[in-house]
Amino acid sequence: MSKELNIDFAGNTLVIRFTRPEIRNPLSVVVIDQLRLALDDLGTRPDVRGLIFTGSGESFASGADLREIAEVDAEAAPDFARYGQDLMQRVVDLDVLTVAAINGWCFGGALDLALACNKRIASPNANFAHPGTGLGIITGWGGTQRLPRLIGQGPALEMFLPASPIDAKRALSIGLIDEIADDPLGASLAYCDAIASS
Repeated sequence: MSKELNIDFAGNTLVIRFTRPEIRNPLSVVVIDQLRLALDDLGTRPDVRGLIFTGSGESFASGADLREIAEVDAEAAPDFARYGQDLMQRVVDLDVLTVAAINGWCFGGALDLALACNKRIASPNANFAHPGTGLGIITGWGGTQRLPRLIGQGPALEMFLPASPIDAKRALSIGLIDEIADDPLGASLAYCDAIASS
C-alpha cells in the first residue's frame, strides 16, 4: 500500500483516498504516477461502475507539490503541465461515474481534479481556491477551461484573480459543487449505488 494513496473497493465503486494529510495531500509527480496506474487498472475492470476521489484529515488534496514546481524550468514547464492535463482528461474520458468527495481543503490541481469529475459533493467545512496568482503561477491542468464552463466567466475570474478561498456554501451557490453533506464519502457512495442500480 502506498503512503500517498489508499485504493479500495466498496461494492462496484473504486475509492481512491489521498493519505498525506500532514502535508495536505499534494498531487505530486509520484501521486500522479500512481493515479495513472490506477486508471490503467480500472480499464481492465468492467465490473467497476464508479470511481470516487477523497482525502484524509482536513484536506481533500492540494495541487502540485510546490517543491517540485520550484524545480521546473521554462523548458520543462510545458511537459509538466501536459502530464497533469493528461491525467485530468483521462478522468473526464472514463466510462464510469466519477465523484469528488471533498472532505476539506481543495486547492489548485486538486480543484482541477474535482472539476474533471462528473459530480462534486463537499463537506460543510470544505474550502476551494486556485491560489496560483498569489504565487506568481496559474494552473496548467485544465482548470482555466473547465472552471468557467462550469460556473461562468465572472465567478471563475473571482476565484482566479484574488485567489482567495471560498467556502462550501459559496461553492454550492455558484454551481461549483452539487451538494453539501456531513459525510461526503458516504453521500458519494450512495449516489454511485443509486446510479448503478437505476
